[in-house]
Amino acid sequence: MNVKEVVPFLSISSMERSIRFYIDGLGFEMRNKWEPEGKLRWCWLTLGGASLMLQEFTNGPPPVPGGINLTFTCEDAIALYHQYRALGASEPEVGNGLWVTQVTDPDGYKLFFESPTDVAEDTKLSEIAIT
Repeated sequence: MNVKEVVPFLSISSMERSIRFYIDGLGFEMRNKWEPEGKLRWCWLTLGGASLMLQEFTNGPPPVPGGINLTFTCEDAIALYHQYRALGASEPEVGNGLWVTQVTDPDGYKLFFESPTDVAEDTKLSEIAIT
């Protein structure tokens, strides 16, 4: 197969603010970058096996994330909830056989972190004794 991966490309309003959120907050690493005139304008970020690209467009309209949500399959969404709680992560809840926690980035893009579970549908973390 010629196609190897899909990498979401998000238009953002502030590279500085997004870098703080994705790298300092969520733990992404910068894989590649474009810095015309010494200012970071585009980057490719990775977290485990997931990637995304960010670009600050200075001459365009502000980002409109509306229908874009990113879902990350992970080993332990509950652990990420505890790690990302200061960033506003939602309480994990079971949906479709998955623990799901969500954070929203500075431009309004919703990021979902999911991991498999056999806990009953619609169960919230606070309803059971998992830490």
